[in-house]
Amino acid sequence: MEYYPNLILDALKHVVHPGKGKDIVSLGMVEDDLRIDGKRISFSLLFERANDPMVSALKKACVQAIKTYVDDAADIEGNIYVKVKPKQKPVETQALPGVKNIIAVASGKGGVGKSTVTSNLAVALAKAGYAVGLLDADIYGPSVPIMFQTEDARPVLEKIDGKDKILPVEKYGVKMLSIGYFVNPDDALIWRGAMATNAIRQLINDGNWGELDYLLIDLPPGTSDIHLTIVQTIGITGAVIVSTPQNVALADAVKGVSMFQSKNIQVPVLGLIENMAWFTPAELPDNKYYIFGKDGGSKLAHKMGIPLLGQIPLVQSIREGGDAGEPAALNEQSMTGIAFANLAEKVVVQVEQRNASMPKTKIVEIKNK
Repeated sequence: MEYYPNLILDALKHVVHPGKGKDIVSLGMVEDDLRIDGKRISFSLLFERANDPMVSALKKACVQAIKTYVDDAADIEGNIYVKVKPKQKPVETQALPGVKNIIAVASGKGGVGKSTVTSNLAVALAKAGYAVGLLDADIYGPSVPIMFQTEDARPVLEKIDGKDKILPVEKYGVKMLSIGYFVNPDDALIWRGAMATNAIRQLINDGNWGELDYLLIDLPPGTSDIHLTIVQTIGITGAVIVSTPQNVALADAVKGVSMFQSKNIQVPVLGLIENMAWFTPAELPDNKYYIFGKDGGSKLAHKMGIPLLGQIPLVQSIREGGDAGEPAALNEQSMTGIAFANLAEKVVVQVEQRNASMPKTKIVEIKNK
């Protein structure tokens, strides 16, 4: 009797995996190494792991099936081998497929005006014609609702492909989501780390951001679990560091740059923004008073080999605009409006250069040793 491969496979279709309820051929457990040499038949079975408890039983069942449905005289005993299926790498999913560039805005310490800079940068980009989103990731101190005077806004849910998605609040051409829209503004947020990181993931993954050229993420000051959660959830195009010129702020800015450039993170740093670079009183618009020191940001940027994206002056109108929910960047003719417009232009240039010279940033995988 002459054996042929289909005869063997048809016989093996009678071997049903007890745990999965399907035959081993349909399950893809029969390796493509079937060999027939006269009456000698050999092949391999694929298992998820070498110590699978079903190995012995399935090998015996295969022998019995071939003896029954092919030939009782077939030489099969001892010729069935076990192989372990190679582990497939998880398919990298794009959490925000409609978002072209994701920019993380960070600071080494609080009080340097990071949220103010982020909000005005978002408005400046929108006024330049780009589709912009702003995610307020400062879970414990959300300030974006105040800066856009949207404290009373409550995002609504809408069904997208059968899933509930959060529709961002939109103002001045910027789409926004913040934990501040979901809690009482007078209540202190006392959350454990896991609660905070889960909230961030939900804002990222469940937000209906649509098509965006830029999504800015206003990170909490310092380095924390929130930062790690974000780089492990989405691929960050690049990071921008905000600092004031004073030494203590610059020292912390170095830590922020180092975090993104660390071996485990490897997010490109697009540059440094020097906020409160000088003070200019409204009545003396041509005067500059270097309250926090002069050119500290530019010197640090040069030292670390990263671009200085802009120097934003300390002007009363910036604070007033933030408190009133009208970002200073709205007035394109003002000193601050021009400064933020120039900043937006430089950020766009840096992003374009980064995208032209580097591959897309992958989601960070941090393995515990």
